[in-house]
Amino acid sequence: MCSLQLKEAMRFSLINPPWTFDSSIYFGCREPHLPLEYGYSQALLEQSGHDVQIVDAQLDHLALSQMAAQVRAFRPDFTVVTTAPSYLFWRCPPPELRVPQETINAVRDVGGTIVAVGPHASTTPRGTLEKLGADVAIMGECEEVLPRLTEDWRGVDSLCYREGNNILTQGGTYASNLSTLPALHWPAEVIRKHAHHHHRFDTAIKGLGAEMETSRGCPYHCTFCAKENFRNTFRRRPLDVIAEELDGLVSNGVTYVYFIDEIFLPFRDVLELIRERSINFGIQTRIDLWNEDMIHLLGAAGCVSIEAGVESITEEGRSRLDKKCKVSTSEISRRLILAKESAGVAFVQGNLLDSQDDDPLEIKAWREDLLSHGVWSNQPVPLFPYPGSPDYTRLWGPPDDRAWERAHEFYLGRFETFSDIQEPRPAPLVQLELSGKRDA
Repeated sequence: MCSLQLKEAMRFSLINPPWTFDSSIYFGCREPHLPLEYGYSQALLEQSGHDVQIVDAQLDHLALSQMAAQVRAFRPDFTVVTTAPSYLFWRCPPPELRVPQETINAVRDVGGTIVAVGPHASTTPRGTLEKLGADVAIMGECEEVLPRLTEDWRGVDSLCYREGNNILTQGGTYASNLSTLPALHWPAEVIRKHAHHHHRFDTAIKGLGAEMETSRGCPYHCTFCAKENFRNTFRRRPLDVIAEELDGLVSNGVTYVYFIDEIFLPFRDVLELIRERSINFGIQTRIDLWNEDMIHLLGAAGCVSIEAGVESITEEGRSRLDKKCKVSTSEISRRLILAKESAGVAFVQGNLLDSQDDDPLEIKAWREDLLSHGVWSNQPVPLFPYPGSPDYTRLWGPPDDRAWERAHEFYLGRFETFSDIQEPRPAPLVQLELSGKRDA
């Protein structure tokens, strides 16, 4: 493929598969979310003169045959399939590639060149290419690389692709320039379908919801976080771009925005910008990074949902997770309670992971104390050693083509119970995925 003479203007189908999670360990939200990576990709591809369709089979409840019919009618030169439901879940995707496999099989004869993007393509590109039978995989963040697929691939970094009987991998994983990515402008008819308010539990849902980001990446390197190959280095978006995108959402009737930032940090300029829009929003963050003044500004700006990564109730446990937390557990509790009782954030959660180190009775007492103040904390979620996380590398070294199977087998062998949104007993990954390698 890389040696062919390509047309200047081409057609791209960007597919968000019709996700199902039966028997999966996946513990992310199962509602449709805006496919932000495709929003950026569409904007950049169209700036380069290409024609683009986004087929959101999850949002539109499309059967595989209906999805394939839309692709066939568009006649794309390239069909892009992601291995995670949205950028929000690249760090915690379904480990299995069952749904992307089914999606690619449905469009293989009508989709032109098949492109894989997402966390699997980034972390285990060669194995992902083989499992999916794709022609090329983009390693890392994909929006700025996709327009370059119309060039000779031998001059494009961050690709894993087939050339004859060989699979070539060149360059490292790609990190997009957040200072130049455009504001996203979603069609009104797309926004009207998004009634879901992600991670909001404080009230009956009214109005439309949406997702966006004010930053990407995280300056910390917690052992459990699978971000080494994408959305890693911390970068901020320009304020004027944030304002333009947020204003577009508000004008389309959005009343709640969830900011997917890996770690929403206490930047006064961002919070004051949001406060001017009089919109409700939710975030994921670390409460130990917020002082009292900024917690109060967070509430005044319209925050109604905080998911704060606490992970362990002991300083020793957080240290083992490499949290680099500089405050005590009692101070974490105080700030969570402050956000709820004084700053008026409607839903505040202290998120826990099951490292199997913390004492269950101490966890129970800590959770009950927070709940007495209206702050919720989940039962500790079992830790899955995602390929691309420091935990995985510590256990087995750099991910190889069998990394997802290895991590999955370890996880099922270690834990007897799982989170309350997972299946009672997830199936082995090899049973979930389609058997056999695909022909090139």
